Order: sequence, then C-alpha cells, then structure tokens
Amino acid sequence: MGDSFIIAIDFGTAYSGYAFSVSPREAQTEPILKTWGKKYGCDTPKTPTCILFNEKEEFITFGYDAKMAYCKMGKTEAQEKYFFENFKMSLYGTQLDRNMMIPAANGKSMNALKVFAAALRYLKEDALDTISAHTSGRQYIASDFTWVLTVPAIWDVAAKQFMREAATEAGIVTNESANQLVIALEPEAASIWSKKLPVDGFIADNQSKDTLEQAPGTQYIVVDCGGGTVDISVHEVLYGGALKQLHKACGNNMGGQTVDEKFKDFLKEIFLDDLWDEYEKSYPSELQRIMYDFTVVKQVDDDARIYCPFNLAELAGKRQKIDMYFNQVQGASWEGGEIKISREKMKSFFAESVGKITNNLREILKKGFKIQYILLVGGYASSDVLRKYITNQFAAQCKVLCPYRAQEAILKGAVMFGKTPEVVAIRKSAFTYGIDVWQIFDESIHKKEKKTSNNDGLWCRDIFRKLVEIGEDVGWDETREHIFHPVDANQTFVNFAFYRTERENPMYVDEWGLEAVGSVNVNMPLTERGRNRKIKLEIKFGSTEIQATVTDVDSKCTGRTNIDFMTKA
Repeated sequence: MGDSFIIAIDFGTAYSGYAFSVSPREAQTEPILKTWGKKYGCDTPKTPTCILFNEKEEFITFGYDAKMAYCKMGKTEAQEKYFFENFKMSLYGTQLDRNMMIPAANGKSMNALKVFAAALRYLKEDALDTISAHTSGRQYIASDFTWVLTVPAIWDVAAKQFMREAATEAGIVTNESANQLVIALEPEAASIWSKKLPVDGFIADNQSKDTLEQAPGTQYIVVDCGGGTVDISVHEVLYGGALKQLHKACGNNMGGQTVDEKFKDFLKEIFLDDLWDEYEKSYPSELQRIMYDFTVVKQVDDDARIYCPFNLAELAGKRQKIDMYFNQVQGASWEGGEIKISREKMKSFFAESVGKITNNLREILKKGFKIQYILLVGGYASSDVLRKYITNQFAAQCKVLCPYRAQEAILKGAVMFGKTPEVVAIRKSAFTYGIDVWQIFDESIHKKEKKTSNNDGLWCRDIFRKLVEIGEDVGWDETREHIFHPVDANQTFVNFAFYRTERENPMYVDEWGLEAVGSVNVNMPLTERGRNRKIKLEIKFGSTEIQATVTDVDSKCTGRTNIDFMTKA
C-alpha cells in the first residue's frame, strides 16, 4: 500500500506546499494539491514559508496564519516572538552543523534544525488531516505513505542531509523507515511533470503550438526559478520516456528574492538610511505588508503602485514633507499616499538576477548540446519581466516555454517521482569521490613522508582510491562494488573515510581541493585468515543521496550509511 500512497512536500524559500496521491501506482490520475489562504482572500497552491514561535521557542503557527499574525503585532509583542521567513536560504553555501543558529526577524536566534523540523511537522500534520478529509474520514499516519521532499539540485549534499534529519525530527519518517523518505531534486521534478503537459499547458506569447516534445533524443534545459535559488538542469529524453542528465546541476542564489531586496534597497534610498533603519527595527510586521504588496506587483511588466503604510509616512513626515524625499531619486514619485515606481525602475530590480541566469544558460549552450527548449518553472518564472527577457535572449536558438501553473510543476512532478524514481535514469556525478586506502610502498611512485610500516611490511598511507569521477554517468539504481583487504593480519576493525573533489585524479587525500565527507565503520572479528579476508564496499551514487554499505565477508558484519556530510559542532 505505502508504495503507491505518496505525499510530496515542496519546501520553498518563499512558499511551501504539498501534493498527494492515494491512487494505485499505475493509475494516471493527477496529483491533488492543497490550496491555501482562502480566509485571507487568497487561493494559492503554496503558502508563505513563514513560521512563528512564542518567547519560549514553542511553535505557534505557519504560513499565511504566521505572516498575518506577525503583521498585526504591536512593536513590543513582535520583539518578544520569533518570526522566521526566507530561512531556507540559510542552508545555501554554508558549513552546516546540527547546532547552527539562524536569526529571526527581530534579530533573536533559534536552532536551525528546530525551526526546519517544526515547519515540516506542520506540513506533515496538515497533509494527513487533508487526506483524511478527502477519504471519508479514514485516519492515516505518516508510515502509510512514501514521502517526497524537494530540494534545489545545486544544494550541497550536506544541506540535503540536513533536510532529511529535519524530516526525521518532524516525525515524517523514523531512522528505521528512512527509505520511505525520498529526496527529489526540484528541476528534475519540474521536468518530469512538464514533459507530460499538453500543448495548452504552456504560456505561449507567440500563440504557436509549442509543447515539450517527448521524442527520444530531445534535449532541453530546465530552469527552476525559485524565491532563493535558480536551479538549472539539462535533460535528454531516452527511449521509453526516461530522462538522462546531460550536465551537472548549476545555478545561483539569484532567485525572486533578490528582486525584493533591490526594491527594499530602493526604499532605503528614498527614505534615507537612518530613517529606514529605525522604521525596519520598530515596525517589522508593517514592513512585511509592504513586501507582500511588492510580490504581487512585480509579476507584471508595468508601472507599480505600493501603498505607503501609516508608520512609515508618519516617521518620514516628522522630518520633511513626504514628496521631498522623491526629489533625490529617479524612477519614483509620491501620489496620494502611494509610492509610484516607473516600469523602467521596476525592470532595474531584475537586472542582476536575469543577467546571472542568462550567463548560466549561455555557458551551457556553449557546450555543444543540441538544446531544443528552455523550460522555465517555479514561482519566479511567473514574472513577465523574467520570461520576456529570457525569451528575447534565446528565442533565436531554442523555444522558451513556461507552464501556466509554473509554481505547481515541482509539486506534481515530485509525486510522480515518488511513484517512479527510475524516471531520471542517468545522472552526472557532481564530484570525484574516493576513499582513503594504504598501498604497498613503492619509492618510485610514493612520497617518502607517506611511508609507514606494520608486521606485514612497508605501506604508503593517505592514498586516494577513486570510486567515481566528476561528470561520470551514474545509473539511478546502480550499485558499484569494490573489494578491499585488511592491511594488518590481526585487524579487527576498519574505517572507510570518504573524500570528494572537483579534480579528476588526485593522488593523496590531503592534497589541495579534497574534502572529507564522512566515514563508515565495520567490525572484523574473525582474524583466522589474516590479510586474506575480504571487505566489500557497495556504494550508490546515482540517486539523489549517496549511500554506502561496507561488509566484512567472513563475519557478515555490516556498516551502512547515508554518508554524513554535516560537521559535528
């Protein structure tokens, strides 16, 4: 039962949501999405990734409810509570550990794992309640489902592991049922869904009958434009409809929120630094309202009007007449209690982001692939400015497509991925991976300072034994097997230390560019056969996480790990 019951959670930087399927694996029914925000006049496929805790760090609420509760708070109350938004980006490009702290809107900090786990617990419980309401009140528990959690493809493996640990903490799975949680890469999920869309599922500015061709050999780029990251994958359709990754995931942290930040910087420029800093500190919930209004107007390629909240107008008015502030800046004016921003100024907020995305795409197109489509997905893809810019830059080389419901593509594709993980049949290894081994010392090859000895002779330590090379194709379910032997006849324990690098053929594990990424231990209690014993390493690189199993063949002792990429602080 569990393998055909799927709940997919898209935990986004700006917005989060879930979709589910309780139909048989072979059924072609569309995943069901929960919609959010009806009591606030919204009806969206995702809810803001905002979470509110009380002064004792106890969870209060999540999503629109958290955002609206925080927006209504007075200054004193807002200073006491912990309100988090955009916190997913704290996992991007950072050295992660389980004790990492992240700042709330008022500057106070909480443990990151606790914040992420509480958000996932809320989504888990809401999903189970929603499904029970859809199925005549039958009560489901987490273990009835395979869970799919989406993450950016450009995230480091440590960040993927962090999300797995947060999901375990949230009660989505236990350590024993860890295989019921599948980590899906966001652009892959979007690709899976978009590949099956009919012609009328895409926004077509030129009214042509564009569709994502499914013929074997079709090559296309998926650009997942999220709030935080822009994630780019290159896929080829294989015979039978499965996908092959042609280029390792790339991208940047130039998602939709960089546009929001540019807008905020512009407000700071209008109202001057010290006044703006005072406003931001004193009225954080009112600032939330301005930013929410901006997320609506930035979808459209036109002049924008933003209502100026009471406290900002009052603070500014104490110093000088409000329209005076607008004499210092270009592209904005004061009209009847509103800040009017010109279309050109609005476009300037996008310039850095669209420029970086364009550069990433040009780099890929230089590689000589036969790209037929660029597929734009994710919430930020619904911005007219972004879509038009990418279309203008690349329309001469390939078709630029965007699904009508660009924000839903990842969620629906993630449900399909949960049912058929083999749909992404071949991936590229993002790094060269290897382990630390000893070899019999050879003075013509090895460094003198690496020489060591035991009862069985002279050895060279710290040798990097390559397991997979950067850019190498790896099958989604491919297990690679390697046989090793102990270096000491009386050895009763072995530790496999894993390393990664962007280099192809390093010699030693302590060279430049190599990073230790975890280890696995196994006991070898039966020593009768001395060094004539086998240790079998089985390792899977082709799924979205790296799994290693080490077995002492004589005793059948086993060590197993999803390689631990997080530091123990």
